[in-house]
Amino acid sequence: MLDQPIAQIRELRVEFQTKDGPVVGVEDVSFEVRPGETVCIVGESGSGKSVSSLSLMRLVEFGGGEIAGGQLIFDRTDGTELDLAKTDQDLMKQIRGNEIGMIFQEPMTALNPVFTVGRQLTEGLRIHKDMSKSQAEARALELLKQVRIPEPERRLKQYPHELSGGMRQRVVIAMAMACEPRLLIADEPTTALDVTIQAEILALMDRLKRETGTAVMFITHDMAVVAQMADRVVVMYRGNKVEEGTVTEIFENPQHDYTKALLAAVPKLGEMRGKSAPEPMKLLGVEGQKIAPIPGTEEVLLSVRNLTTRFPVKGGILRRTISNVHAVEDVSFTLNRGQTLSLVGESGCGKSSAGRSILRLIEPMAGEISLDGVDIMKLDQKGLCKARLDMQMIFQDPFASLNPQMQLVDQVAEPMRNYGVASGSELQDRVAQLFDKVHLPRSFMRRFPHEMSGGQRQRIAIARALALNPKLIIADEAVSALDVSVQAQVLNLMMELQSELGLSYLFISHDMAVVERVSHHVGVMYLGRIVELGPRARVFENPQHPYTQALMKAVPIADPNQRKSEKDLNFKPIPSPIHPIGYEPAPSEYREVEPGHFILTTDSGY
Repeated sequence: MLDQPIAQIRELRVEFQTKDGPVVGVEDVSFEVRPGETVCIVGESGSGKSVSSLSLMRLVEFGGGEIAGGQLIFDRTDGTELDLAKTDQDLMKQIRGNEIGMIFQEPMTALNPVFTVGRQLTEGLRIHKDMSKSQAEARALELLKQVRIPEPERRLKQYPHELSGGMRQRVVIAMAMACEPRLLIADEPTTALDVTIQAEILALMDRLKRETGTAVMFITHDMAVVAQMADRVVVMYRGNKVEEGTVTEIFENPQHDYTKALLAAVPKLGEMRGKSAPEPMKLLGVEGQKIAPIPGTEEVLLSVRNLTTRFPVKGGILRRTISNVHAVEDVSFTLNRGQTLSLVGESGCGKSSAGRSILRLIEPMAGEISLDGVDIMKLDQKGLCKARLDMQMIFQDPFASLNPQMQLVDQVAEPMRNYGVASGSELQDRVAQLFDKVHLPRSFMRRFPHEMSGGQRQRIAIARALALNPKLIIADEAVSALDVSVQAQVLNLMMELQSELGLSYLFISHDMAVVERVSHHVGVMYLGRIVELGPRARVFENPQHPYTQALMKAVPIADPNQRKSEKDLNFKPIPSPIHPIGYEPAPSEYREVEPGHFILTTDSGY
């Protein structure tokens, strides 16, 4: 039978044992995956979508879970059916990697740091396919070519830490595809990647699926990726399946309230056309929303001129500086009071380095930074400390930027204590007001960071950044690690605070749809330079630089009727930003294409 499902999950129930008794991770979930089709499983963190895939691989036991009920029927290569829930681990070893491949969410932890890429790719082939060393190496090379890794011969001898995130993820895909499994499980394989690399990897998985007839179970919380990839969609919420249907049914006629809310929370590229100023999103089920545009003012708060930051690369026996990484190269822009300027670009384009250089968390090599009339570059340590009252930062990973041993009340109060802004009962009142501002209950003040979800931790980071009433907040990928619905709430919160307190944001991101939603002005960065800069409407509706046009093309759209094909994506490999000592790049020169809209005329390498 051709349409016989490859995997059927029937009434699966998974429990985790905790001190307070069993916790149900997945409750009564059933769906199936057929040959050559992609089933996307969607939901927020904690909805049980990864638990169901780990159960199918029987890896959930290693994470403290147990399959408490249900069947996992798998149709093997030889035509026999097997209930994986009752299979012993020895037989599972033969099935894992050989008949079911898995791509994990975090490529750095999925690869072994002490073995070369070649060794890790050939291991499965030699165990499952009884290949000789040379046969396995030839197949490994072929796999790397299939996933379009440049210079594949060299990569086989390299270690995982020598590859970028996107490259590592391709190696993980190649490993999962090595033995040509019947079923491929992909757990959020593109969450941490840039738009351009994500677009390439999605197109690659789609092509491999068509060529090999593999069935794909794709787990994600990104609705635009679902629209791009899925044939059928399963929506999960709190361990239960709440809706299932074809991709068109789910997007055009969602039935369950949760699915409707999920779709409403996705910022869509092009939603802001014809609007002069950013405005918060309309979310379903949230009462009392103030949806008003945020015009900001025309008064300049921050002005950056010719900012250049380079990092030395040391080598040789004497550890001398042999070359420099040109992270930020001759960047200039201004940011008005009460407005948002976004810097967009791929990983490694220098946007985070630019943000940190402005706060002098890393020392720039040259340039002028003026914040509200204060020359930041001329300040000594004491003066800089005082200037930081006016400028604060929200980091990308809220868990890493909070102290795990301090209660939240102390973390938010700490900046005010350090600067002697408030003390005693006044301090407690200020902290309580900040919790109200970021919409967190005051009962959370005695909690620790590990007791909060990702979105709640990010709110604490925002409250802490607001504690000193700064004029400028630099938000470095502040929402990139959050679920769609949480991301929408945090973005709305940031915009509400902007209109209420007149804050200016320097918003660093690689998500074009989010940037379109929040920005007044946009700067597109590539290899350390701003290649295009202008009002949001102009940059998005009339992109002039070839790199900006390529970026716009790569953004997946949350509409199954507007899928991208691989031929739409023609990215050039990014040249190296490392140059020998004594190399002096040409200064950045711009041409004004429309009033206030500039593009770089110096050769940017794209």
